Amino acid sequence: MGLLAPSAAAAEPEVLDVPPGEQLNATSAEAFLDSIFLSDEAKSQYVGASAIIVKDGEVLAQKGYGYADRESGQPVDAAESVFRIASVSKSFNVAAAMQLVEQGKLALEDDIRKHIGNIAFENPFDNPVTVADLMKHTTGFRIHEGNQDDIHYDLDTAYELESYIRDNFPPVVREPGTSYMYDNFASSLLGLIVQNVSGMPYQEYMDQHLFEPLGMTSSSFAMSEELTSRMVTEYDPLDQPMKRYATKPTYMPDGGMLSTAEDMGKFMIAFLNGGQYGSESILSPDGVKSMTEYRVAIHPLLPQATYGFEAPMQMTAAGASTGVIAKSGGIGGTSTYLFFLPDEHVGVFVTYTKMGQLYSGVYAQFIGAFFPEYAKPLKYGAYVPKSQNELDKFTGYYRNLRTASLLSYITKGEEGGLVISDAFVGPRPLIQVEETLFFDRMTYQLTAFQLDENGDVAYMNEPVLHAYTYAQRGEEAAGFADVDAEHPYREYIEAMQSLGFYDNAAGGSFNPEDAVTRGQFVENLWTWLGIVPISTDGNTPFADVVNHPSAQYIEMAYKMGLIQGKPGGLFNPDQPIARQEAAVIVWRLLNAEVPSELFDDVPLAEGTDAWAVPAVQMLAGFGYYGPETEALEDGSIDFQSKRLLSRAEQSALFMKLLTVPQQAVLEQLIAARQAQ
Repeated sequence: MGLLAPSAAAAEPEVLDVPPGEQLNATSAEAFLDSIFLSDEAKSQYVGASAIIVKDGEVLAQKGYGYADRESGQPVDAAESVFRIASVSKSFNVAAAMQLVEQGKLALEDDIRKHIGNIAFENPFDNPVTVADLMKHTTGFRIHEGNQDDIHYDLDTAYELESYIRDNFPPVVREPGTSYMYDNFASSLLGLIVQNVSGMPYQEYMDQHLFEPLGMTSSSFAMSEELTSRMVTEYDPLDQPMKRYATKPTYMPDGGMLSTAEDMGKFMIAFLNGGQYGSESILSPDGVKSMTEYRVAIHPLLPQATYGFEAPMQMTAAGASTGVIAKSGGIGGTSTYLFFLPDEHVGVFVTYTKMGQLYSGVYAQFIGAFFPEYAKPLKYGAYVPKSQNELDKFTGYYRNLRTASLLSYITKGEEGGLVISDAFVGPRPLIQVEETLFFDRMTYQLTAFQLDENGDVAYMNEPVLHAYTYAQRGEEAAGFADVDAEHPYREYIEAMQSLGFYDNAAGGSFNPEDAVTRGQFVENLWTWLGIVPISTDGNTPFADVVNHPSAQYIEMAYKMGLIQGKPGGLFNPDQPIARQEAAVIVWRLLNAEVPSELFDDVPLAEGTDAWAVPAVQMLAGFGYYGPETEALEDGSIDFQSKRLLSRAEQSALFMKLLTVPQQAVLEQLIAARQAQ
C-alpha cells in the first residue's frame, strides 16, 4: 500500500565527498561516477547499474557497475546490458509526437478527440483536453495508475494499445489545463495518438523514426529475443531476483522502452545538438527548444513540467532550477534518471536494478560538484506579508491528486506563518517569503499555492508528499444537520466532507450513531484510500457476496489478504462490523510495512478477543481512534473492541489513519524498547 512511505519524494540525499566546482571533463566525469557507484552507501541500493555523461556532443564517461545477473556473476556493460528505462520512455514518446507536430500532421492545441477514433470519455467542462495537456500532465483526468494484472508473466500474448486505452479511459474530473498531475495514462494516450496519426504501429514508428536514425540498435519498445537475451536481472527490495515480466499494453508508451546507457548517450547528444546526430535529424532546433521550456509552474521558483520532462528535485534553500530538465522513472525492479543542463550542453543518464532514490543523490552530487551555481540560495521577490487573518485562506486539508491516501493539513502557526503536517514527516513551520510562496523550516525547501479566479487557494505543491503533482484543497464543509458544533466527532466528519468523501450539500443528515456494516467498511476503506477496483471476476470464497453492491471491494480485499474465508463460506456483508474486526482489516493493510512486535507492549484493557489483540494494539499504539477510546487509570487503553463501529467512529479512524505522524510513533516505540 505504501502508506508509510511517500511515493514521489525523498529525504534530502546524503552528501558524498565530491569536491565542489570541478571542471567537467572525461577524467572528472569518470571519477564522479566511481565516487557514487563504488561507495558503500550506493552499493546497498543497486545490484547492477549503468551510467553515461555527455558534454558538447561527446561522451565523457560511460560505465557499468555491479552485476547484470548476480547469480551468474555477469557484470554490467554500459554498451551491452539492456535495462528497462521506465518512465524515461515518456521523453521519447513526446519527441515522437513533436515530430508529427513539425510535419503538420498534429497540433499541440488539437482536441484529443480528433485523433482517438470512436473512443468516448466523459468531460463535463467546456475546455477540451488537448495534445499539449497530455504532454505536460494537465489533462484533468481522474488518476488511473493501472490494473493489478498490467504486470504479468505471459510473454507470448500481445495486448493492444488501443484496447487498453478504450477499456481504462478515466473521466475528466478537473478543468483541463488548470492543474498538474503526473499521469501515466495520459502518456499512453499520447502514444496511441502517435500510432493513429502516423498510421504505423507504435513500436514500429519508434524504431523507424527515433531509434534507427540515432543508431540506437539496442533500444526498442518491443521485447525482441535479441534484446531480452541481454536484459539485466531486476531485483526486489529484499535483493531477490525478479521473474521476467511483460506489461499491458505490450508496447507501453509511458514506460516500456528498453535501452542501454550507450544508446541513451546518442539520444542525449542529439537532443543537446538541436535534434541532430551526425547526418541524421530527429527534431528541428525549435522542436527541441519547445521541449526544454517549462509550461507548468505553480510559482516561477517551482517549475513542474515541460513537454516530455519534469523539474529536478529541489535543492536545499534553492528550489528546483529552471536551468535543468529531468525525467525520472521506476518500474518493477529498475530505477532510471535522465537530466539535461541545456545551456551547458550537458546530459546525464543513470539506471540501476532496484527501486529507490539513489538517483536523487546522483543529481545533487553532480550539481554540487560541477555546477554549484544551479543550487545557489534563492532571492525572493517583494511582497506584503499576510496578517494572521489573511493566512486563513491557506489553511485546511489538502489531498494528493495522484495518491488519495496522501493528506496534508495546514493550520496557522502560533508565532506567525503556517504549520503543515502529514503522516510521514509530522508538523513543521512554513514561513512566508512571497505572496503564495513559503519556506519549510524543517526540509529547507519551498511550498507554493495556486489561487483560482476568485483569489481562493485551489492547489498546493510541496516537496514531501506532492512533488510530482498538486494537492487539491478541500472545499468548505457544509456540515450536517445532526452533527452540531459541539459534536465530539465533528472535526473528523467535516474533514471527510471537505475532501469529498461525504456529500457536501448543506442540510443533510449524517446519522453519526448508525453502525457500519462489514461490506460498507471494506468499500469505504478502499474509497477513502482512493483505490477503485477496475473489474471483478467473482473470485472470492464468499457465497453471499455475489451481486452485492460492495462485491468488487470485498473481492479486492480478499485477494490482498485483508479478509479471509473458506470456499462456500459467508462474509455477511450486511452485518454490522465490530470495532475489533475493523481493526484487524486495517492491521492487515499496514502489517506488510509495520512490524507488529513493536506494539506488543501497548497495554489493552479487557474485552479484546485473542485473535484481534495484535491489531487492536497497533491501532491503539498509533492512536487510530476518536474520543470513544481512552486510557484507564492503570495506563491500559480501553478500545471497546466488541462494540459495533459507528459512522462517526469510522470517520475518526479513517482521518487518523492518514494524518497521524506514523514515523514519529514508530521512533518512540523503538526508543522505548531500546531503553528497556
